[in-house]
Amino acid sequence: MTLPSYPSLRDKVVLVTGGGAGIGAAIVEAFVHQGARVAFFDRAVEPSAAVVRRLGGAPGFLNVDLTDTDAIAAGVAQVERDLGPVDVLVNNAGWDERAGIDEVTPEFWDLVQNINLRPCFFTAQAVVPGMKTAGGGAIVNLGSTSWRLATGGMPAYTAAKAGIEGLTRGLARDLGPFGIRANCVLPGWVMTERQRARWVTPEALASTLQQQCVPIELQPADIAPTVLFLASDQARAVTAQSWNVDGGVT
Repeated sequence: MTLPSYPSLRDKVVLVTGGGAGIGAAIVEAFVHQGARVAFFDRAVEPSAAVVRRLGGAPGFLNVDLTDTDAIAAGVAQVERDLGPVDVLVNNAGWDERAGIDEVTPEFWDLVQNINLRPCFFTAQAVVPGMKTAGGGAIVNLGSTSWRLATGGMPAYTAAKAGIEGLTRGLARDLGPFGIRANCVLPGWVMTERQRARWVTPEALASTLQQQCVPIELQPADIAPTVLFLASDQARAVTAQSWNVDGGVT
């Protein structure tokens, strides 16, 4: 895929959470190709190191456990010391481990929220002072079409992803006066290595493709262009919005 070019992203400081694999790695690569100064958080060391090597050492990797709010704050502070205040935050990290209604425990519920929803707020909270000082910035949160489709079998996950859209709109309202925009990208079923290993079956994939207006297998690289646009100056009038990238299911 040939990526669009956004000159406004050159030399911008970009922070991506969960950038070590899947959609996050594709987003990291896309920003590197824009000439941005990129850092990413992940707790998976070996895959993250592989991303850094593949991109010629361009992105910086910090081993951050996003369930630890102190670690998030420390990680953002390190990025600011190394690269400067964050201009673009992409809250991508997620965990779609599935449990039905009868299987969900309080501990499982909290863990799903602490990986999928809570870091979106606390990472934003940590970068906002720098964005305010700089006179603006962009926050792009990664949601999911799963809750809009009323997907069953993972109520903790769909609740978290629905919460991300609500959080996005609240951030957009509160931060707009400071020139900070907040938007949400909702991927459909993207064929990451984890999805193929855990959930993809020929029958499930065929059903999804039949529901899509464009019957293509969605790849991580299909999500990155929308994220780039929302982060760029070309989207300066776009905030508090949710963008579905799902082949036309929703």
